Amino acid sequence: MKLSKFCEEDLVSFNLAATTKNEVLEELVDLAARSNMVRDRDEVLKAVREREKLVTTGVGYGVAFPHAKTRALKGIVIAFARSEQGIEFQAMDKKPVTLFFLIAAPEDAIGAHLNVMARLSFLMKSETNREKLTAARTPDEVFMVLDSVD
Repeated sequence: MKLSKFCEEDLVSFNLAATTKNEVLEELVDLAARSNMVRDRDEVLKAVREREKLVTTGVGYGVAFPHAKTRALKGIVIAFARSEQGIEFQAMDKKPVTLFFLIAAPEDAIGAHLNVMARLSFLMKSETNREKLTAARTPDEVFMVLDSVD
């Protein structure tokens, strides 16, 4: 499975304007809402916020995976955004987050949703992949990293 099939060029941002966790979630959902897979932007944002209340999706190493499943989607969507300065996200390692992946999926996409999360987690364990995403200047460079797992 190529993860880039769930992302599009206009779902990638290299310069988040957000400075707070809540603003990050809004900006990521705004990116995702550019996809024709999103039926209702506000419902996606509500689901992402509810999920984030359970436990932080800031996994450490400067990476966060905000995610949710909701009826407001027709298919899985991945939005990627980067913050140059880093944002306090209550990450598990207590460090600012610079690389964000929003994963939004329909409620019935349980297996596929978990597979996407697992593949992204595996990719982000690699310091080399994190460095490539930090240096990326085009969506295609992001997609190359996303597709570097078989």
